Amino acid sequence: MLRLLALLLSLLAGPVAAQGFKPPADLVRASLVAEPAAMAGATPFTVAIRMAMKPGWHVYWRNPGDSGLPPEVTWTLPAGFSASAIQWPAPHRIPIATLMNFGYEGEAILLVRVTPPPSLDPAAPVTLAGKLTYLVCEKECIPGSADLTLTLPVAREAAADPANAALFVRARAALPKASPWPVRLSSQGDRLALDLDAPGLAADRLRAVAFFPYSETAIENAAPQPFTVDAAGLHLTLTRATPTDAAPESLPGVLAIEEETGDGLVRQAFALGDEAPLAAGSAMPSVAPAIPRTEPAETLTLWTAAGLALLGGLILNLMPCVFPVLSIKVLSLVKHSGEAPGRVRLHGLAYTAGVLAAFLALASLLIALKAGGAGIGWGFQLQSPTVVAALAYLLFAMGLSLSGMLHLGGRLAGLGDGLTRRAGLEGSFFTGVLATVVATPCTAPFMGSAVGFALTQSTAAGLVVFASLGFGLALPFLALTLWPAALRALPRPGAWMDVLKQALAFPIYATVAWLVWVLAQQVGPQGLLAALIGLVLLGFSAWAWELGRDARPVRAQLARGLAVLAVVGVAALALTLDRDRIAPGAQTRAEGVEPFTQARLDALLAGGRPVFVDMTAAWCITCQVNERTSLGTAAVGAAMRARDVTYLKGDWTNQNPEITRLLERHGRSGVPLYLLYAGPGEPTVLPQILTEGTVLSALDAVTATGRSAGLAGAGTKVP
Repeated sequence: MLRLLALLLSLLAGPVAAQGFKPPADLVRASLVAEPAAMAGATPFTVAIRMAMKPGWHVYWRNPGDSGLPPEVTWTLPAGFSASAIQWPAPHRIPIATLMNFGYEGEAILLVRVTPPPSLDPAAPVTLAGKLTYLVCEKECIPGSADLTLTLPVAREAAADPANAALFVRARAALPKASPWPVRLSSQGDRLALDLDAPGLAADRLRAVAFFPYSETAIENAAPQPFTVDAAGLHLTLTRATPTDAAPESLPGVLAIEEETGDGLVRQAFALGDEAPLAAGSAMPSVAPAIPRTEPAETLTLWTAAGLALLGGLILNLMPCVFPVLSIKVLSLVKHSGEAPGRVRLHGLAYTAGVLAAFLALASLLIALKAGGAGIGWGFQLQSPTVVAALAYLLFAMGLSLSGMLHLGGRLAGLGDGLTRRAGLEGSFFTGVLATVVATPCTAPFMGSAVGFALTQSTAAGLVVFASLGFGLALPFLALTLWPAALRALPRPGAWMDVLKQALAFPIYATVAWLVWVLAQQVGPQGLLAALIGLVLLGFSAWAWELGRDARPVRAQLARGLAVLAVVGVAALALTLDRDRIAPGAQTRAEGVEPFTQARLDALLAGGRPVFVDMTAAWCITCQVNERTSLGTAAVGAAMRARDVTYLKGDWTNQNPEITRLLERHGRSGVPLYLLYAGPGEPTVLPQILTEGTVLSALDAVTATGRSAGLAGAGTKVP
């Protein structure tokens, strides 16, 4: 077992080292530049975040495309100062293998509008500071950061800096302008037709046309975008990412056109749809308000995050998936209660080692994938139908073993309960691994902020938090083995153990049924049928294996050969499930609930509408309980309708980068997440465990007065 643990730790060294790698200084040179040479009170001014990349490397736009992360800035400003959202220059299409990314090569200049307070001391220069984080990629991706600082004197009137004038002219020229042409969007099967009424365009001068949606899930980014130009204007064809979903009514984004002129090739970009660009020099409207965190990652320390993770791990033991596994191990302790105390303690330590090894392996994979630009979080592996099916098959085999239908042991080392009940320490180690695997669909209280903190820190800090989470999961069983008085309190071995063991199979079967239901949210009817046939084959394999136990050698080999073939068939069926994925949001939607998109949220907030955002997933047990006991009640529905609250539901059952991005902005790495935008300003983040009263109390903040004020201040029609 120790050799196995050493092997696991050595395998972790690769991704851990990669995550801890700091990018070479010449990959991205970042600086903060101000347009004025001096600032004046109450006079907004523009600063530029300038990023110069090494040739061949790139950073990302606000919608990074098929992979990547956009640059983000966390400002540290003096009291009374405020900074707008980033003004994004038009991106370029950057193909990487079969993917298509949206971003910038060579240089990116991101403009931000800063508004100082009315009163400033002319004798005291002002320092602006910000932490820039980014992902820079060639074929591989490396996360990086830069501390930006800028000190400006204070004057009675703002004075322009001639030395920076050319840079800001160039930056504003790269921003998309308001489209001068009417735009029409229509759906044609799995295609979208974007038609611009632009009769003045000359077909012989257009060299390239590219559309960049604000939504990360609207179109197939890597698909060609063929276009035609006629007397009526420009006609662009896009490929939908989710053809089975309802066709969008609008598609906000940026259209880039390259045209041959007498001065050479000229590139222009136009903003289409709901989000109009800024006029040069104007203040940036707050389309998407700043997003707070009830448990801000920056206010947590490593040890407070580790403490929250420990509490979350303890609570995970009570989840319906984990509890039967732990109960089986406790039964094994009853059987071996007569052993020497030292031997029993070794079982507890082996179980703890299995939990920690599994948690560290999962954490290292998660950290490494996020460092490479993947939009994933806690429970990401359950977004794969193959993983969900494999977990269902594993638990089904374990249930068969508990029911006495399957006995695996000997040189195969066993499976499921066959391993968890082995006398050797490897059985305890495996139980710890299995407990971790079946705990991944669950998010316990205190876990959300702790795991979110872990994924924004260094690799070492992140692994400490995940190890604390694993230690919390292992602690009850470990304490039982280390406390002799508790062992003496356990009942004596007897026939009741077999009855209880068989009874524990039924929670396992219930978990299998739930996992099949999760699969039904991810795959179509053919994929679901394949998964169910896999369960039948697994049952046949167990029957054939047991049939060969007491048979003659020839019959035994034939029976076990059939059992192995059936298992191979199960694996083959599981690997085909990804081909029958259904589009996110294609499931039947509840009345009054809209699917979440970032564009829809932005549009509602721009119109001053109150919004409730529910981030959920079919495999999230906490989410499902909250939906049935709190969010889906008649009282909550009536309260939302009375206050004209729009309910947006984000389904993270399948991968959705827009949902991942919103989770990350709140310091969360998984669901559930509940946000209530009750009026202008920041949203309220509700607890992960809801009650009807909690939701109704939060909705009390949405008042008719606040709503009217928000609508009057916005002045924007909600689509």
